[in-house]
Amino acid sequence: MPGRILAIGDIHGCDVALEVMLAELHPTVDDVVVVLGDVVDRGPDSRRCVDQLLDLKQSTNLVFLLGNHEEMFIDAIDGGEWQQAWLNYGGAETLKSYGNDLSKLPEAHVEFFRAGLDLHQTSHEIFVHANLQPRLPLERQPGQWLRWTHLQGTEQPHDSGKRVVCGHTRLPDGVPAVLAGWVCIDTFACGGQFLTCLDVQENVIHQSTQTGEFQGDIPLNEIAVPFQPQ
Repeated sequence: MPGRILAIGDIHGCDVALEVMLAELHPTVDDVVVVLGDVVDRGPDSRRCVDQLLDLKQSTNLVFLLGNHEEMFIDAIDGGEWQQAWLNYGGAETLKSYGNDLSKLPEAHVEFFRAGLDLHQTSHEIFVHANLQPRLPLERQPGQWLRWTHLQGTEQPHDSGKRVVCGHTRLPDGVPAVLAGWVCIDTFACGGQFLTCLDVQENVIHQSTQTGEFQGDIPLNEIAVPFQPQ
């Protein structure tokens, strides 16, 4: 039997929400877990989130997509021009989780960030952190769109017919949003709402919170709302 494909939205340092999610879903060696990016920043313990994902990598097929916050973090590690911007946009919380000293980042964590993918696709889905530029093939998609461009509500179904699963565009009510051919699962975990996981084959939603709550096996079509630009 093929395993599950589980897509997890923006974690943003919410270590307890991630711990609860993984404990409830218990991914196995047969499953694929696609982390849509923005593991770090804003929430209380980005370092512990990365530790959990590194542990998870030993027991399942983990696919990690690079988010805009990881892009800023890598730039900060390299002493680039985004270092101050990163601190202002949630990086201060991440830095604190690493003892306020970037030079002491575990090498395994640095390698984890640098190995992040631009996107991932299966036979029926395209997974991306933020968005896709229309009319461009996947191999030519620019980083600005993949990691930074929010949904506008005018996105069209992908030419391939595959559903696009994304995060990045914050949904402050904590409810996944859909538009034709797209589903967004950044449900504002770091703002007191939910960390969301989509089981793409079953089309069901699982959600956890930083306070340790969990709800699962909710049909996407029962919980999701039409996407509305913020």
